[in-house]
Amino acid sequence: MSLNVIRDGTITLVTVATLPIVRLLLSAVLRQAPAHLYQPSGPLRQQYDFIVVGGGSAGATVAARLSEVPDWNILLLESGPPPPADTYIPGLSILPFVPGYPGVKRYKTTSQHNALKYYINQAADVILGHSLGGGSTVNTMVYSRGTKKDFDEWAALGNPGWDYDSVMRYFIKAEDFQGPLPQNYEGYYGRGGPLTLTPLPPTPLAEHFLRAGQQLGFPVVDVMAFQQSGFPMRSTFNIRGGVRCSTVECYVRPAATRPNLHILHSATAHRILFHQKRAVGVQFEYNGKVVKVGVRREVVVSAGAIKSPHLLMVSGVGPRNHLHYHKVKVVADLPGVGQNLQDHVGLNGLSWTLSSKGIPSVINPFTPAVAAQYIHSRKGLLARPGADLYNAWVRAGDGDPRWPNVQLAFFSFTLAFDLGTVSPATFGFDSLKIKRYLGDILGSDGFSIRPVLLKPKSRGSVTLRSSDPRDDPVIDPNYLAHPDDVATLVDSIRLTLALGNTSAITRDLKARFFDKPLPECEREGVGSDRYWACYVRHMATTYLHYVGTCKMAPDTDLYGVVNHRLRVRGVGGVRVVDASVMPVVTAGNTNAPAIMIGEKGAHMIKEEWRS
Repeated sequence: MSLNVIRDGTITLVTVATLPIVRLLLSAVLRQAPAHLYQPSGPLRQQYDFIVVGGGSAGATVAARLSEVPDWNILLLESGPPPPADTYIPGLSILPFVPGYPGVKRYKTTSQHNALKYYINQAADVILGHSLGGGSTVNTMVYSRGTKKDFDEWAALGNPGWDYDSVMRYFIKAEDFQGPLPQNYEGYYGRGGPLTLTPLPPTPLAEHFLRAGQQLGFPVVDVMAFQQSGFPMRSTFNIRGGVRCSTVECYVRPAATRPNLHILHSATAHRILFHQKRAVGVQFEYNGKVVKVGVRREVVVSAGAIKSPHLLMVSGVGPRNHLHYHKVKVVADLPGVGQNLQDHVGLNGLSWTLSSKGIPSVINPFTPAVAAQYIHSRKGLLARPGADLYNAWVRAGDGDPRWPNVQLAFFSFTLAFDLGTVSPATFGFDSLKIKRYLGDILGSDGFSIRPVLLKPKSRGSVTLRSSDPRDDPVIDPNYLAHPDDVATLVDSIRLTLALGNTSAITRDLKARFFDKPLPECEREGVGSDRYWACYVRHMATTYLHYVGTCKMAPDTDLYGVVNHRLRVRGVGGVRVVDASVMPVVTAGNTNAPAIMIGEKGAHMIKEEWRS
């Protein structure tokens, strides 16, 4: 039995054994929604006006907004249960990434020929939220819209109504920003929406990272306003009063008492039912039984960039030859379904150790005093994301400095801080390789800076494993297939090392870069571009921002799946409303844009059917 199997099995056993106890204790202090709130208020109808498949970031938004029309009956189908108690606490946000955590769905990508050479089977762990609220219940709660250029590019590709000025109204509609607004920036913030946004200043450790950026000449900016490139004056998170503001908590919970909204969790959609190319219902599995429910108006597919194309293909909407191969009856030949998969790529391993006389990096949030403070006031370390997370969005290498191509994610720990046990396992590292590399600093106090490629040129795919909807899809992100992606990450390493060499880091923080060469790359000449390119191919992996597999595009684009109104080509009564419709991934975390897509999609549905 391999060391990796033993390690992951041990971590899983501990996780499964302790989490129920933790959740029982938490349920006593958190004001969670009662279980019956997320069940249909009466028997399932034979037919609904709209069926929303997927209750994640976009789907929960769509269902809540459509239920505002009292004459419409809405069914929201979600394959996962209500979110567990620990997901509500920001300081526990690292738990969903630990192997064995039962609140997520885990897939494995195919082995990557060009990347992930330090990871088990050269494959990435695809971690998806598996509960009502989806990814918004297990992400790091970072609220990042992206840049003006992102949305203007969508419109320029032939998608009218998706430019920056047009989509901003839907970001604003969703938001409820807490605290005073920056002077002259009021128009860039929303007040009174369902989604509470809480600004948090950098911690003392992250302050040094901010000062390092200033010393290199980067501006301190408000990324919510017109300048999205630089080091933010503060970070903005989906937190309300010290509690995670997921879409289930902030959209679905207030809407759940409406009699026209039926919420059915733990129900797995099998396929969309068609009659003469028009959707007439959905087949799903619930309590061990296969159920069919009809639809009058539309099926809204909001299952995310992995499961939305999978559902379309098992339903007969996708590339003809691929469907024939798996003996799926073709309803509509759409070559683009499952193609155009994009993901941000994060580089692990760049680490700094700290002097014992400096600021400690990892502050234990599990002490009785911290717990008591949170229970009493919803404040303290547990009221903010774990790992002292702070992000900057900047330009590495050539190009317009106004538009970032790299995100620098600051974490107050290294892969070695816990003796190389749980931390490497959360990323899927090969235990022997990572311990051999980091052996000299195992257990040391420190921090890491993780460069993230924001605008990858590589494209992957999601395809069928079989015609059985219960089988996992085949996920091939095709990481680092385009040489420009490697070159940009090498540029980002140069920038990260320059930050680490500023006086804010070396003199004030007394931090030292861990400069041990990666053994497999030494032959390339340590410190050369070839060495760092080799490092990238070994140490980079997913940032879990999957988009693009149901591409929004005009009819002239062969690989388009939906039009600018998000209607699926070649069939009637089906719309896709989630991150899978993004033609190009945004330059920032994707949860906020997914909610915006949900808001805009719901508005378009109302606009069309009410008129």
